Amino acid sequence: MRIVIQRVTEASVTVEGEITGSIGRGLLVFVGIEEVDTKQDIEWLSSKLVNLRIFEDEGGVMNKAVHEVDGDILVVSQFTLHASTKKGNRPSYLRAAKPDFAIPMYEDFIAQVERDLNKKIQTGRFGADMKVALLNDGPVTICIDSQNKE
Repeated sequence: MRIVIQRVTEASVTVEGEITGSIGRGLLVFVGIEEVDTKQDIEWLSSKLVNLRIFEDEGGVMNKAVHEVDGDILVVSQFTLHASTKKGNRPSYLRAAKPDFAIPMYEDFIAQVERDLNKKIQTGRFGADMKVALLNDGPVTICIDSQNKE
């Protein structure tokens, strides 16, 4: 499982002209799922996400987690995070999980993040053509892959 986290002052996702998720200060999280991902990957990534200290404290040092600043989280599925560009110029998405596996994993990830954050989070719509708008704060963008634990 791979996530790309962006610290934002605001973010939203729109599907067919309808806003499906919107947040103010917090984290926009893109999630890519592979067939090898497990419940342990979900738990590890969710804990890492919720406790990642990338918000500034009173001294201006990135020392606070999203839950400590009462921030929100917007999660968006993105199979292209597992693109392979090794051969040629057309990316291959063979490593990305098929919907029958990915949808339940995506839903379990959302539920785990909500438990760990202790509040409801916002989401996009799995498999939809989504338009994502954001104002990256910093900018701060971090990539984490549960298969590499980094």
